[in-house]
Amino acid sequence: MSQQQIEQFFQKTIESLIPLVLDIGGKLLGAIALWIVGRIIIGAVRRLIRRTSEARHVDATLIRYLDSVVGVLLQILLIIAVLGVFGIQTTTFAGLLAAAGVAIGMAWSGLLANFAAGVFLILFSPFKVGDRISAAGVLGAVHELGLFVTAIDTDDGIRVYVANNKLFADNIVNFSMNPFRRVDMGAQLAHGVNPVEAANLLKKRLAELPNVLQSPAPMVEIDKFNMAGTVLLVRAYTHDRSYWDVYFAMTKAIADEFTKAGYPTPAEHQVHLNK
Repeated sequence: MSQQQIEQFFQKTIESLIPLVLDIGGKLLGAIALWIVGRIIIGAVRRLIRRTSEARHVDATLIRYLDSVVGVLLQILLIIAVLGVFGIQTTTFAGLLAAAGVAIGMAWSGLLANFAAGVFLILFSPFKVGDRISAAGVLGAVHELGLFVTAIDTDDGIRVYVANNKLFADNIVNFSMNPFRRVDMGAQLAHGVNPVEAANLLKKRLAELPNVLQSPAPMVEIDKFNMAGTVLLVRAYTHDRSYWDVYFAMTKAIADEFTKAGYPTPAEHQVHLNK
């Protein structure tokens, strides 16, 4: 092959590649532009949904769940649109996506179960974002109810992700649902201490503690007797968010009042019978 023929071959090859490169480059630029614009539109739609829902005082749990669902669906539609720029038939892709979804759903049926459980958690609303719950072996405040998992922040600052199906199948204890929680503890008295006098001291002190509700009113009653003396039942009511503040304040109040009254330290007394 002569040099002239080689030059002609390369020239024809370049001339044939230029339209192809321009076509691919144009489609690539179009896909990038579509992706950027699509992401902006998706963000705007999600913000609009959140603002509208918040303005209508929709529950925060439902808002986050809807935001997740809408975000996933719009992302799928955007990917299909971007593939369509490259000439891939979107109907074919959608069919393949549906088939793949069925195959994945059969292989990972747990994901579908978690999704269904999330829907039921939204419908029945056993808790909402911010509530403090105990379920599936986790105790803490609900941070987010997602499509497949629920994020819970434990009392020691750890975020735990619990599968919705596991959460829905377990007993859910919601500490924040009712307007108050009861705080109970015992106060041991020594032999010889007047339990009525001690109870009156504690009743007066309980009424002065911060975050203790006056309705239902706090109470102090004789609970039982043991070998050390009389045991008082000390009871107060407070909101869940201040439960531990009241608990420790009650412990300190019992110690302070008994010390100021000069009560002796309780000690067990045993009676020995001579044979």
